[in-house]
Amino acid sequence: MFEKEIEDFIEKVRTRRDFLKMSGKGLAGITLTASVMNLIGCTKEEPTSSEVPTGAAAFVIPKGLLVAQPNRCTGCQRCEMVCTVKNDGKIHPYISRVKIGRSYNYGTKMNDNYRFENGYFGNFIMSPETCHQCEDAKCAAACPQKAITQSEATGAWTVDEEKCIGCGACTQACPWNMPTIDPEDGKSTKCILCGECADNCITGALSIIPWEKLEAMLLRRGYRLS
Repeated sequence: MFEKEIEDFIEKVRTRRDFLKMSGKGLAGITLTASVMNLIGCTKEEPTSSEVPTGAAAFVIPKGLLVAQPNRCTGCQRCEMVCTVKNDGKIHPYISRVKIGRSYNYGTKMNDNYRFENGYFGNFIMSPETCHQCEDAKCAAACPQKAITQSEATGAWTVDEEKCIGCGACTQACPWNMPTIDPEDGKSTKCILCGECADNCITGALSIIPWEKLEAMLLRRGYRLS
């Protein structure tokens, strides 16, 4: 019943991983259906429909598959704290590369229907957000100093602090306002795909499935990734 969904998922992962190896460039996330979530071990419940768990998505990164499951997020902000401790040497959720605090109460849409949206005052589902690592990054194009470039090693768009002047053009250009200017040093911050947030998420809202583990799980179910 769910064979086509699973085959489509595997093909998307394979294509994105090959593209990442060749170009170092990341691609948009892959929506996770209930059948795929079960396949990769994110849930033990057998799927009964093709519905998509709230906001569930996967991103291909050098380490493996980064899986986001907002319905598991409690809004503890641990991800924001460990992100800034690793990358900035301080606890500063405001400049975290993964965002949860700003959408804690009203979700990401911030409209008059907040009671029916994500957030504390809505359906209690939190909305962790992070850089989409766009193929054609608007933040990089908008930077007057050309301070945002793509890492050949990880595919992440990174900020050169020596060039950054803290003008905020990257934040304004990003459709999701992901880059954030540190009010203390005046430099822009954005995700570098280090995986620290997922490694320290205690609820599994963010997790990384290493390539070796993913391939083993697929083989047990009769599928091949490569």
